[in-house]
Amino acid sequence: MRIRISDGYEISRVIKGGWHLAGDHGVIDPEQAVHDMAAFVQAGITTFDCADIYTGVEALIGRFLTLYPRLAKEVQIHTKFIPDLRMLAEVDSTYVERSIDRSLMRLGLERLDLVQFHWWDYEVPGYVEAAAELSRLRDKGKIANIGVTNFDVPRLTEILDAGVPVVSMQAQYSLLDQRPRNGMIDLCRSRDIAVICYGTVAGGFLSERWVGRRETGDLTNRSLIKYKLIIDDFGGWDLYQQLLATLSRIAVKHRCDIATVASRAVLNWDHVAAIIVGATNAVHLGANRKIADLQLDAADVQAIEAVLRQRRGPCGDVYSLERDRNGRHGRIMKYDLHQKENFAT
Repeated sequence: MRIRISDGYEISRVIKGGWHLAGDHGVIDPEQAVHDMAAFVQAGITTFDCADIYTGVEALIGRFLTLYPRLAKEVQIHTKFIPDLRMLAEVDSTYVERSIDRSLMRLGLERLDLVQFHWWDYEVPGYVEAAAELSRLRDKGKIANIGVTNFDVPRLTEILDAGVPVVSMQAQYSLLDQRPRNGMIDLCRSRDIAVICYGTVAGGFLSERWVGRRETGDLTNRSLIKYKLIIDDFGGWDLYQQLLATLSRIAVKHRCDIATVASRAVLNWDHVAAIIVGATNAVHLGANRKIADLQLDAADVQAIEAVLRQRRGPCGDVYSLERDRNGRHGRIMKYDLHQKENFAT
């Protein structure tokens, strides 16, 4: 199951995420992680998502590309250019190129398939200029395609109007969080930009593990805390449990799991090109493969929509809640995630 997102460039519609390999979700066995990457490619999930701020992940993928040269020819690597908040004022052409060169070195590549750009604070000028520098590096041959992640409608419009050839927009989009429908989907449709979704299973909240459980504040990692806030905005724990019960019935009907149903539902939405599945290892690879095969019928879609019509939020543009560093969502974010590689020019 593949889709073209720019001239001559296709990706798998299910993408293997790399954030979990940065170690926030437990100890990572590097050798096993590399072997697992091979298993994903052999299963048809050939597109990998990573970032310059995911500690060690670009290098880990680079090792996979070296150890599996035959499989490497089938793989598309999506990374991100994300300057730390404290460094935004220092971002210039030299900074951007050094960052891209660093990703190239870690991955062992001569050209990056897709670089997705994020800017933490719109009050700090320079995001249009930084995007234009990525376009220059595209012309120079270091980047094949340019994407953005977590931009809102007005700022993405600015970048597009500056002539930057953006081909993709990565945003949080799920049964619990439909903020991209507040203008972003329309913009991307009108400018032929592919929408790539993360958070489709809400950090694991859309799974059998949480069916029938009482509401809890005892959450083990920042990802769960983040998505619990989304559940609160969605309509609270009771409505979330109603959604889980509905997804569970559909999963039983189709002999799959809740995460597969939740993922397929998003993949079916208008103008969604691909979804990212978080994968520390290959344990759930079988379920990830079923996303492509699952066919939700009209009764399934109607049952899900009946619950979603009761939702209260979250409201606003893409990532607007997370950008408020004094708000509930923004206070738990980490804005300076590079280890040692930051540099001023």
